[in-house]
Amino acid sequence: MTRIKLCGLTRPCDIEAANELMPEYIGFVFAKKSRRYVSPEGAAALKARLNPAIQAVGVFVNAPVEFIAQLLAKGVIDVAQLHGSEDAAYIENLRALTDKPIIQAFRVSDAADLERARASAADDILLDNGAGGTGAAFDWALVGEMDRPYFLAGGLSPKNAGEAVKALRPFAVDVSSGIETDGLKDPDKMRAFVAAVRAADGKEDVK
Repeated sequence: MTRIKLCGLTRPCDIEAANELMPEYIGFVFAKKSRRYVSPEGAAALKARLNPAIQAVGVFVNAPVEFIAQLLAKGVIDVAQLHGSEDAAYIENLRALTDKPIIQAFRVSDAADLERARASAADDILLDNGAGGTGAAFDWALVGEMDRPYFLAGGLSPKNAGEAVKALRPFAVDVSSGIETDGLKDPDKMRAFVAAVRAADGKEDVK
């Protein structure tokens, strides 16, 4: 079964929609330059509303490892996603402070990027286009021979999510801008995205 991550949630109504749809993951963005940025306090308040069965992923860009570990220890997030230029030493330093899962994101433009992703010391990898949240997809043909489970991101939407799942069978799909209208999460698009993924997996049980 393909897992689903609905990323960049910022409002209580976003959490309510997620609780109804029950994706495996939701994401809070802690990169201050992002328009989807949430403060640690804001994320904590949102997490308190989240169904405990859904894991909250914190998205970071070159943040201090101590900051990430603190949010994990406090239960504000359950998983850390690294979306900057973090290297193996950075991951090692973070692992010294927490035993929580780590996802490392990679920008995919050629086969060399996939080799770097394959060699990552993170628990999971995420394959994306650009810096994330751009709404653009990379060439999916590049990942045809990826032999490591991965989160697929970049340019996904209700219109192509099913196609992506059927063609690539990723471990998980990650969407943000593809479920937005005018820069805000759209519950109808969230529902349509989840329905498309589950239908591609043979599970058409979205209410």
